[in-house]
Amino acid sequence: MRLPAARRLRSSSEFARVRAEGTSVSGKFVIVNALRHPDGGLWRSGVITSRKVGGAVQRNLARRRLREIIRQSAIQDGVWVVTVARWRILEASYEELKQDWMRAARRARILQQEAAVPGTP
Repeated sequence: MRLPAARRLRSSSEFARVRAEGTSVSGKFVIVNALRHPDGGLWRSGVITSRKVGGAVQRNLARRRLREIIRQSAIQDGVWVVTVARWRILEASYEELKQDWMRAARRARILQQEAAVPGTP
C-alpha cells in the first residue's frame, strides 16, 4: 500500500520548514523531525535518504521500509513529520528499524497515545 498523496510532504519548502521550525529527535538509524502545523489537518510525512546511505537500490529499500513503518503508525493529526535515514540504516532489520522509529516518535510526542495521556502538556 502507498501513502495517499494527502499524507505526503512534497515540496522542498515543506521539508525545509519542518526541519527549521520543528523538533528533532535522533535514533540509532533515523532522525525524526516533527512540526505541529497551526492549521491542523491530516498528518503528513516525508522521508529523506542521502547518498551516504548507499546506492539507489539501498536508498529505495530504506525509503520503502520507513514509509511502511510510518503508514502503520498512529500519528496525531496536524503533525508534519520528516524522517531522515542515517547511514547505519542498512545494518538494521525491519524490526530494529521499526523499534528505533517508534522510540524516536514517542520522544517527539507525535503518536496518538501521547495525546490521550492525562497530565501531559
